[in-house]
Amino acid sequence: MNLSFIGGGAMAEAMIRGVLSQSLAKPEDVYVGEISEERCRYLSDAYRIYASPRNEVAASKGELLVLAVKPQNFQDVAPELRNLLSPNQTVLSIIAGLSMSTLTGELDHAAAIRVMPNTPAQIGEGMTLWLCAPSVSEDTASQAEAILATLGDQIHVDRESYIDMATALSASGPAYVFLFIESLIDAGVHLGMPRPMASRLALQTVLGSARLVQETGTHPAELKNMVTSPGGTTAAALMALEEESFRATVMKAVVAAYRRSIELSEE
Repeated sequence: MNLSFIGGGAMAEAMIRGVLSQSLAKPEDVYVGEISEERCRYLSDAYRIYASPRNEVAASKGELLVLAVKPQNFQDVAPELRNLLSPNQTVLSIIAGLSMSTLTGELDHAAAIRVMPNTPAQIGEGMTLWLCAPSVSEDTASQAEAILATLGDQIHVDRESYIDMATALSASGPAYVFLFIESLIDAGVHLGMPRPMASRLALQTVLGSARLVQETGTHPAELKNMVTSPGGTTAAALMALEEESFRATVMKAVVAAYRRSIELSEE
């Protein structure tokens, strides 16, 4: 299949790397429109694909056209793309906060897919939710699913509200996890550990804990209880977290991100 990108940033590169590694497209069938000439040279050299600061070729070639520009740049590229898109093309948007109605309305193009990935997709460990407009064919949806699967786990949804929820939970979620990891490392350093040691302990603890939940299918609360001995160190730590409203704060953070996502989609 011919696959085109408008925007050649980190997430676009993750998709390019994924489709090429899984032989879903050949290098000569991948086109990128990217304003940075330096970035174009890098993508061309690294992946042997077509990359240009001009969007015309990329916009006209791809059966599936991936919009990977920053949200604030969509209004700049939309008028240009509106005149270049053909009826047999499908637009796949990974632009945060861009609703399906705005996407199809601004492009005057009905065949669209709205996608919400997250940054771990850059190493094939992402979580992606995606939604198809009614006019997207089953074949195109299957192609999109195969591409998104190269980024990690993916879920096809039929309600756009889930995309906004995913924006708050999984798309913004890595920042919450990074902050938690940073806090664990800083705590280890405060106790007297060398920072590299504290970093190694914190990273493997978070990684191993997530894998344990995933692979055993056991509820996190049950696994938490298995670690917590009566009157022990973990019980003391959990009490401190509860006194500082740890769980409520995390939930409030996700809700705040969700509300902001709704606001952005309405602007």
